[in-house]
Amino acid sequence: MQGSRQLLLDIRPSEKQRAFFSSSTRYTAYGGARGGGKSWALRNKLVLMCLNYPGISTLLVRRSYPEVIENHKAQLMKMLCGEPCMAAYKSTEKVFEFINGSRIKLGYFSDDDDVMRYQGQEFDVIAIDEATQISEQMFRMLSASVRGTNGFPKRIYLSCNPGGIGHGWVKRLFIDKDYTENEDENDYTFVFASVYDNDALMESDPNYVKQLKALPPDIRRAWLDGDWNIFSGRFFPEFSRFSHVCQYVPPEKGSTFYCAVDYGLDMLAAVFIAVKNGEAYVYDEIYESSLIASDAAAKIKAILPNDALVIAPADLWSRQKDSGLSIAEIFSREGVFFTKLSPQRISGWLATKEWLKKDADGKVGMVISDRCKNLIRSMEQLTYDEKNACDAAKTPHEITHAPDALRYFASFIPRDDGSCAGKLYGRQKKMKGNYLI
Repeated sequence: MQGSRQLLLDIRPSEKQRAFFSSSTRYTAYGGARGGGKSWALRNKLVLMCLNYPGISTLLVRRSYPEVIENHKAQLMKMLCGEPCMAAYKSTEKVFEFINGSRIKLGYFSDDDDVMRYQGQEFDVIAIDEATQISEQMFRMLSASVRGTNGFPKRIYLSCNPGGIGHGWVKRLFIDKDYTENEDENDYTFVFASVYDNDALMESDPNYVKQLKALPPDIRRAWLDGDWNIFSGRFFPEFSRFSHVCQYVPPEKGSTFYCAVDYGLDMLAAVFIAVKNGEAYVYDEIYESSLIASDAAAKIKAILPNDALVIAPADLWSRQKDSGLSIAEIFSREGVFFTKLSPQRISGWLATKEWLKKDADGKVGMVISDRCKNLIRSMEQLTYDEKNACDAAKTPHEITHAPDALRYFASFIPRDDGSCAGKLYGRQKKMKGNYLI
């Protein structure tokens, strides 16, 4: 045809990258180990879609804008804006605009406020580079921007490695394939790739594998082997499903019962614990958001043993401006009486670790039933505070509630005192609602 021209792209995907390119599910994640060519795959997938679907709108994001510039902008400029020119870069909008009307917008999301900037926009495809560096809430907020009534595919592509604040939700969706009732397993595809699948890197930098092999064992398993069950930064490295998780059985008779509560309108996290002979059994949990205090109390009361001691942090005794009542008073009106705890974060975490550690015989002090899915998930995902290695990170906030509740219990009943729990409980029961530790 007169005036037409042929554009040639030098794109040579590996076998794994080709599998990633061919996936048509709504969510496709690519990666596993380091050096698998993830950023290259995301970037070129968007280019191919922009050329194949004239007018399609796409977004390519990373955690920070400097990372977007370093990992993608220069490469796209070289690929698209040379001769022949396939797209022009508009710096004010941070957009590559193709001659056929397609667009690749570059973005970033340091926090939830950054993500909010995309909520009013519509994209057909979003590519999230290093998805494990963002929280699940950020992921869901970005996903909500993939919409529109046109005929273009609606997809989200992710690159990922084990580790980071998003390790848990990425592992749940793409590795464990543990879905909620609102999630369809047919929407999710994971393509595993390692450095050995990246022929270009193996040829240009053969020493890269040696560098990965020289890492400490746990990090090496995550970065070289792509092991999602090990990642650096875990606050509870001593916690494992093999040692600490068991199938639910009713608590033994003669146990002393406790319920530890972390409450806010954003989340009620309550853990139910039976202690006998110095051993703690976390047998049940409540984990539900958007409950007013009276409804939260009713949820707890419905499954609370009659003789259980309910432990709650001292801030729940602060009076509310609107009602003049404290949360503790509202709970007491519903028949749930708190025992007050003034928890210290560092000592509380240390007490929790004492319950989790193995003794000389290899026996742990605490086991958790498989009913407590949110507690188990949160214990696996909780990471260190970047500024204080003795404390747990407070973000992502959603995974802090259940571990906080467990920390309240451990602060109240240290492991070494577990065998005396019955006597201690007898003294405290008389002071229910007023005891301060």
